[in-house]
Amino acid sequence: MGHKHTKEEILAAALESAFDEGLSQLTFGRLAKRLGISDRVVVYYFPTKDDLITEVVTSLGLQLQATLAAAFAAPAADHVALARTAWPILARPDVDPVFALFFEAAGLAVARREPYHTLVPQLIEAWIAWASALIEGTPAVRRAEAEAAVAVIDGLLILRLTAGPDQANRAARRLGIR
Repeated sequence: MGHKHTKEEILAAALESAFDEGLSQLTFGRLAKRLGISDRVVVYYFPTKDDLITEVVTSLGLQLQATLAAAFAAPAADHVALARTAWPILARPDVDPVFALFFEAAGLAVARREPYHTLVPQLIEAWIAWASALIEGTPAVRRAEAEAAVAVIDGLLILRLTAGPDQANRAARRLGIR
């Protein structure tokens, strides 16, 4: 009898596969081949491709929150202060692949492909809710500032991934982020 893979091992391999080939190329067959198992084992833990994609994208979101959590020792005054704290952590080459996958998922959401169309807005909402807890002010002010921070950071990251780090850093300086 061969090695019995756990759900966590299969999810880790799915994340690795997504990083290597992109979310759009993630299939049960490719994942099973990567692990040297039958695709039925993958289906046992992830009954549908939507289930698998949801777990992968959720894991990405949790990785990002964990990456950022250490940077926020004290509440930020506003979206600029929040972005200023986050940018040095997010503007690193080792974080680029995570955001490349997130933006691939966002593009698929814009194209109204499921589960991305449902999942990505939920992920963004979770980030806004998380970020709002890191900002000073009333609940309404914290929410608005968190939305602005996510918009600024995501814009800078898209620029970083498409035009390059130098252009993104110049834009961050112009915005008072860097």
